Amino acid sequence: MTVLEEKILSVIEKNSRIDAAELAVVLGTEEIEVHNAMQHMEEEGIICGYHTMIDWEKTGIEKVTALIEVRVTPQRGKGFDDIAERIYKYPEVNAVYLISGGYDLLVTLEGKSLREVSSFVSSKLSTLDTVISTATHFILRKYKDHGTIMTRPYEDQREIVSP
Repeated sequence: MTVLEEKILSVIEKNSRIDAAELAVVLGTEEIEVHNAMQHMEEEGIICGYHTMIDWEKTGIEKVTALIEVRVTPQRGKGFDDIAERIYKYPEVNAVYLISGGYDLLVTLEGKSLREVSSFVSSKLSTLDTVISTATHFILRKYKDHGTIMTRPYEDQREIVSP
């Protein structure tokens, strides 16, 4: 990894909308160097995608996000990889992480309601042959996500009364 590539990653991780010309100015280099470095990192799988973060609470669209801790029996010679792959192939699943602690995998998913998410966990996830147990946690409010503060600071709405 070059120094330029490392600097590019630091900038685009926080702002994926920045274009190559602006990025070149920020980094003090030529646009073609930025373009070539980004293309190389995409081909190598270092840059895996570009995403937009949406505050769904402000859209009026019902969406429930859940974190599901999953305890599994690892398979001989394959560890956790096969069960993780089976889980991440479900379209409802946003992410699967191998974690330390009391559970083995952390699964994030979205649904239209608590019932839809609960149904997925009980009918699809919990029934997989190597799954021992699950614990579902629903996200009630996001304060900060991917380094972005999602809430506005509290503003005092009271009127000032003076004599």
